[in-house]
Amino acid sequence: MSTEESTAAGALAAALRADPNRPLLTYYDESLGERTELSAVTLDNWVAKTANMLVDGAGLGPDDTAGVLLPAHWQTAAVLLGCFAAGVPVRTVPEADAAPVDVAFGTPGRLAELRDLRPAETYLLGLRPMAAPLAEVPPGAADFVVEVRQYGDRFVPAPVDPDAPALLGPAPVSQAELMARARRHAGESGLLPGGRLLVPVDGEPDPMAWLLAPLAIGASVVLCRNADEARIDAIAAAERTTSRT
Repeated sequence: MSTEESTAAGALAAALRADPNRPLLTYYDESLGERTELSAVTLDNWVAKTANMLVDGAGLGPDDTAGVLLPAHWQTAAVLLGCFAAGVPVRTVPEADAAPVDVAFGTPGRLAELRDLRPAETYLLGLRPMAAPLAEVPPGAADFVVEVRQYGDRFVPAPVDPDAPALLGPAPVSQAELMARARRHAGESGLLPGGRLLVPVDGEPDPMAWLLAPLAIGASVVLCRNADEARIDAIAAAERTTSRT
């Protein structure tokens, strides 16, 4: 199996080679009047900054862990893919008696849950339009968008073992298995290479559906929050989406 098939970083690299300027992830929040579009190269820059922050800033690697308690959002994509690129396994669901994580990412509203992960470092994401910083940062935490901007937008990783854990939990999932599941999910949902997937995100969809499945097969995604059905239909037409979750 090739690296592109067996790691998330490989899938993003394939998207870059195919067309670096093609819209890869578009995010709407109708309550804020926000539309943010990331090409493959723009998303890759955010992913690289995140991975550099983890590796060069925090000194983390495959023997460390990250807690990620975030909703579907373009910044969440940068965090998750940055962790996978750096080879840092991710815990997305707090577990009783789990070992402390080395770094945690979440929203201010989930600060208590983040503290339950007992991280050495905590980064908060306000998920504001234009990646605006938080108005106030609680003690013991840092603002992700402020900190990550200090790092380079190119990441040169050590080789990531496809058989190393990507997601932690009762049954850890390797990078290779994660991407295999993503391809299966895409096939089962009817998403095709080059397609454009619309995902309403008023709930909290699994990253498998809104991020990894499209990435694994060379599709793109439109995330849409706080929109009624009429507006979702209008966005689907404007963005020329081909399928919907």
